[in-house]
This record gives sequence, structure tokens and C-alpha cells, in this order.
Amino acid sequence: MTRKLKPDIYAVGAIDWDARLFDRLIPLPDGTSYNAYVVRGSQKTALLDTVDPVKTHVLLNNLVDAGVDKIDYIIAHHAEQDHSGSIPDVLLIYPDAKVVTNPKCKQMLIDLLDIEENRFMTVEDGQELSLGNKTLRFITTPWVHWPETMSTYLPEDKILFSCDFFGAHLATSRLFVDDEAVVYESAKRYYAEIMMPFRKQINSNLAKISDLDIKIIAPSHGPVYDQPDLIIRAYRQWASDTVRNEVVVAYISMHGSTAKMIDHFVDALVERGIDVKQFELSTTDIGKLAMALVDAATVVLGSPTVLIGPHPSAAYAAFLANALRPKTKFASIIGSFGWGSKAVEQLTGMLTNLKAEILEPVIAKGDPKDTDYAAIDRLADDILAKHKAAGLI
Repeated sequence: MTRKLKPDIYAVGAIDWDARLFDRLIPLPDGTSYNAYVVRGSQKTALLDTVDPVKTHVLLNNLVDAGVDKIDYIIAHHAEQDHSGSIPDVLLIYPDAKVVTNPKCKQMLIDLLDIEENRFMTVEDGQELSLGNKTLRFITTPWVHWPETMSTYLPEDKILFSCDFFGAHLATSRLFVDDEAVVYESAKRYYAEIMMPFRKQINSNLAKISDLDIKIIAPSHGPVYDQPDLIIRAYRQWASDTVRNEVVVAYISMHGSTAKMIDHFVDALVERGIDVKQFELSTTDIGKLAMALVDAATVVLGSPTVLIGPHPSAAYAAFLANALRPKTKFASIIGSFGWGSKAVEQLTGMLTNLKAEILEPVIAKGDPKDTDYAAIDRLADDILAKHKAAGLI
């Protein structure tokens, strides 16, 4: 299915309605899309990105439907295979096409797809490529989310082809955003799972595009933004240092002791006017947990002890938070043990990427006692004081 963005500009990518796991890692509750675009100039035609190899046939059929009998340039914004994986097939059908990318991406594409070096044309940041009456301006936007990623700006039509930058894992038949709430949630999930570790670089890239007159953002996943302020404002908020008066509580309990402590703790936070997002780790959607980490001021992990260490699910949650590097300001641990525990030491040792102050943990021996509940109340008081001092309340 070929869809028209503007005159001589078409979406020719593929919708993957049934995808439920991306990179064998990231949940996709709403599927995804692999977006590719054709830009026809008066002299040359460019294909911007391709699709995941599982959907190569869709891309090729769409190119036929769009009447694309010649491709002069294949713009490769990013070497990851969900964007680049169909390039070898496109080159077979359009043998005169050149793969246009930056030097770093060129080498990655050679390594990943074994494309011959003479098929490439390299470009630098800010360089332009004329298609006749249309111009492609290349903008390096590294670490959104690989080091070689770039975007393309089409000044005549004021379109930013942003690749993964501003993307959303969402399968939809609509070309443009039609339900802002749904797209916002999908985009936030995408940001949380993929972009959040690179907040500093995202802010640099936001500054880099701030002077462009952008009327449309066409990302490589999800719908096209014809009101781009929606996603630009969201990214500025998510990537900022601003946190909210929220505590993310991610826990698991084996025999009920840790669950009792978490129940008391959550009630104590609510009584103190602190918002809570609670996740039981054996059943939670890790994407939802990642989304909650985007804005929360505080993260608390709850875990029983398993063979003197944390429960594996709690360890995974710590690993996830450490990898995603949220802007969390405070963190702590609540848990229990039977005969001995190093869970606190091990969990805090897994959170070294968080620039968060570790508040005094609460660990109960066996079933929690009055002294343990009192310690939980003190932790809630401590969080309240920290949030007040940070101006969140």
C-alpha cells in the first residue's frame, strides 16, 4: 500500500500488525511499522530507508505500485536491519542506485549486510544532494539511538525524515497522527525503551534541528506527525532534568513478607501526597515500567532474598533501570530475608549508572514487625522531605 505525504513524496514502507517483540527484547503490544519514503525530484529519485527483511516483499510491491521504475539514491539513515535490511534486495532490482550515507554508517552496512564498497556515496553533516527541484540536506543526529544515525531535511516541503528519532512502535492504517493520546503513549514507550539512555545526546540533537522550519516529521516507526510540536515538546520534557512527584515501586514477593512491606509503603506514600506507580515484577509489562521511569523522582525496588541475593526478577529490574539511565534523583530498597542476605549490596551495585541518592533501605528478617513498619514510615518521610526540597511538592 502506497500512501501520499505530499506531491511526489510517498510512504512505501510496511506495517507489521503482528509483531509483538522487537529485537527479541522489547514488547510491542500495538505492533510497529518500518517506514520508507520515496521522494521524486524533477531529475532524480531517492528512496529514504528500506524495511525489515521480513517485509521486503511489501516494500518491493509498494515501489511497483508507486510506479518507481528508477531509483538513483537509497538514503540509509541508520544501519540497524529494521531500516537497512532490504537494501541488498533493492540494489538487485535498481542496480544503478547508490547507497547514500555517512562514513560511519557505511562501514556498519558493509559489516552487517556485506554491501560492496563501490555501491556507496558518503555525505557529511550539512551536505546537500539535489534531486532537481527538491533538495536533501543531511543532518547527523548521533545516538538516536546508534552512533551513526542521521536525519534528512527536505527544505522545499519542510519535512524532517528523522529515522528512529521521534519514532513510535505503533501499527496503524492512518498515515498521519489521528489520535494524539494513543500516539503519545506509544512514542513515550519507544523513548523509554530505546532513547532514554541518551538524554544528553537527544538534547544536543533537539538543539541541532531547532532552527529548521519543520511542518512534518516522518519517522521510521509509527505515524507521520503533521503537527510536529506534539512530539518535539514531549521529547524536550522527557529528555530534560525535570522529574515529577512520583515514586516507581517495582517489587516481587515469594511468601508474602515483601508484599506486606510494599503495601504499607505505598499507603504511606499516598497519605503523604506522593504519586505512586506500582509494578509486580512477575507479571508486569517491562515497557510500562520503562515508561514510568521516564519522569519519576524516586525508584524503590522490593525483593525477597534468594540464596543471599535478590530475587532474579528484582535483579532484572535493577539491570533494566541501570541500562536505561532515567533521570531519577533518589532510590531505595525494601525487602526481606530468612537467614542471611546481601541483596541490598548486590542491588545497589547494579544501579551505578543512576545518578541517584540511595536512601536508607528497609530489610526485614522474616515477617515484618512493628519496627520494620516504623522504618518504612521513616523512608516515606525521607522521600517526602527530599521531594519537598527538590521543589516537587
